[in-house]
Amino acid sequence: MKRFSMLLIVVLVWGLTACAGVDTEDYAGTEPRLDIGDYFQGETRAWGMVQDYSGKVQRRFTVDITGRLDGSTLTLDERFTYADGETDRRVWTFERLDEHRWRGEADDVEGSVHAESYGHVFHMRYPLEVDIDGSTWTFSMDDWMYLQPDGRLINRTTMSKLGITLGEITLVFERSR
Repeated sequence: MKRFSMLLIVVLVWGLTACAGVDTEDYAGTEPRLDIGDYFQGETRAWGMVQDYSGKVQRRFTVDITGRLDGSTLTLDERFTYADGETDRRVWTFERLDEHRWRGEADDVEGSVHAESYGHVFHMRYPLEVDIDGSTWTFSMDDWMYLQPDGRLINRTTMSKLGITLGEITLVFERSR
């Protein structure tokens, strides 16, 4: 019974903290202001890693990104190179809806992504299909980008399935222009 009570407390605390969260608008007015249309136009390089639920690094990679802004449409051509030599590619298309909101799409993302940007922060949530050992898994991605005063962009993403965080991705972007 004591074990059950402790488990119940842990589940309740986890449930309450899972509902609480940061609102993108909390960053309104912060500097430097991040506009992804401006930041990603041209060439950008990123260095990243994927960590599992325990924090162990599973993969390291670089991403070379070519961004093109045409009116209110931003296209990001991302070319991944993993430490083991594997390569991958994702092409994002984002449409600016207003000063703070974007809608994005990519081939391995289910449906449209709704994103927001306030101050130095950009945030989006989306389902991402990932091939693992010949099977396709769909993860819920919670993606936060933070523009630093020196122009670098730090990206932290949690990967979850059924509400349980299974991994985290960390990236640091630097513009090449």
